[in-house]
Amino acid sequence: MVRGAGLVLVIMAMGCASSAPYVWVDSLPPPPAEAPKSEYVLAPGDLVNVRVFNQDSISGRTRIRPDGRVTVPFVNDVPAAGHTTHELAKSLQTLLRDYINQPVVTVSLEETGPTRVSVLGEVGRPGVYQLERGQGLLRAIAAAGGLTQFAHKDGIYLLRDGSQERIRFTLEGLSTPGSHGARFRLKDDDVVLVQ
Repeated sequence: MVRGAGLVLVIMAMGCASSAPYVWVDSLPPPPAEAPKSEYVLAPGDLVNVRVFNQDSISGRTRIRPDGRVTVPFVNDVPAAGHTTHELAKSLQTLLRDYINQPVVTVSLEETGPTRVSVLGEVGRPGVYQLERGQGLLRAIAAAGGLTQFAHKDGIYLLRDGSQERIRFTLEGLSTPGSHGARFRLKDDDVVLVQ
């Protein structure tokens, strides 16, 4: 029943898509220039390796859960998302002091978690796709089997959680290197709608 209700909402959203307000991607401020790489900030889905010196039973690999926490023996659930590996290591070190004499903790990133994106409308295989983090709309459309013959090449929209406006793209803009559309990056729970 819940699935049916969700499907009805998606179909209603698609029907209303042509009348809802939108903003062209080219009218958005350009993304900031590639800044020097700062330390990576952990996110849900990332796999980290927690090493506690001389404590193999506590050490190991763990994935950051959707609630942003990791589970570590003795200290249980520890906030990890939004922190760097160095910050997480310091936090674990502090928490483990109640159980281990002068713990030395290192945390390393094993793999980044995927970005989950919904692709709907005039694509070969509508659905939810997991993409490597930092991908653009063209990659999401390709994962969904590309545009159908009925797709409007200037009717590609992005719906982002928390935003009232849809962002509109053209296929030409998405496939032109250096354009606003080509540089636009997807985030978790984005919805790509192709009319």
